[in-house]
Amino acid sequence: MRATPIAVPALASALLLLTACGTTGGDGQGGAEDGAGKQESTACSVDTVSVEVGAASVAPAAGDTGEVPVGLTNQGAACTLDGFPEVRLAGAGDAATVEVPPAEGARAQKLTLAQGGSASFTLTYERGTRGDGAFDAGKLHVGLPGSGSGSGSKGFRWSYGPVAADGQGGHLVSVSAYQQTGD
Repeated sequence: MRATPIAVPALASALLLLTACGTTGGDGQGGAEDGAGKQESTACSVDTVSVEVGAASVAPAAGDTGEVPVGLTNQGAACTLDGFPEVRLAGAGDAATVEVPPAEGARAQKLTLAQGGSASFTLTYERGTRGDGAFDAGKLHVGLPGSGSGSGSKGFRWSYGPVAADGQGGHLVSVSAYQQTGD
């Protein structure tokens, strides 16, 4: 009869114990830990993040493409942007709206903004002709994902002309993913 050396089972047990010691929590990489060692993440809110619409590259004529940069600066405790900006265009009196989808091929990334940290995104549109299916926007509304219902949005005057129709019931407008800015 052949005996199995005791060192092999002891080594296997030690390896199993080491693999069970994961790397969740306690790494000092953003977020606070709860009692179970899980990281908490607070979504950024329009109440604690300043939103600024920058100088646009305006589409001068129908068929031209324009870009509208939007900057965000966190004024409160560290928070997270996860997903895409919630952007919509509104017509006169906010009666009609157009939800702005993510740009084709854009990939969302999760960003953590420390107090004073900033990020940006860009709204790209094609200028249309009034009365040709174009959306005559008057206001740009910017909201943040995951901040909960009732968190609202911030509104800005849209002065960049009508947004062209895409010929399929939509409009030629999209929003990029968030990009970290600053240091």
